[in-house]
Amino acid sequence: MRICLFPGTFDPVTLGHTDIIDRALPLFDKIFVGIGVNAAKNPMFTAQQRMQWFNDIYANEPKVESVTFDGLTVHYCRKIGAKFILRGIRYVSDFEYEKTIADANRTLDKTIETIFLTGEPKYTSVASTIVRDILRNGGDASPFLPEAVIHSFKK
Repeated sequence: MRICLFPGTFDPVTLGHTDIIDRALPLFDKIFVGIGVNAAKNPMFTAQQRMQWFNDIYANEPKVESVTFDGLTVHYCRKIGAKFILRGIRYVSDFEYEKTIADANRTLDKTIETIFLTGEPKYTSVASTIVRDILRNGGDASPFLPEAVIHSFKK
């Protein structure tokens, strides 16, 4: 089985995130969306909320499962049997940063390969940081968000 981990904070889940997952579906038998729990970060939304968004968005897609994890990504990959780490790239600067992490992960475990998918151009400007700023300041972030996320805000 081709199992991958798509790690991130996903705070909140954006159309950029779902674009990467949707386009990775044909490549993998199972995609674990790994919501990283990082004590150094102070997320706007709980890990449970972020997991629920993915569960709602992919309710009819058995190949996608959301999980939370902490510690090293390669350690979690070993735990779930993932031989691939999926990462989305928007800009060249993303690639430079992500390649450094991929190189470190390869040094830690040569059996796990990082796969980069570039985002659709229409989602290039979609960043969770920008979305959080819009939300904090009472703006309409709906153009950047999946329907399940928008719907949860209306509750």
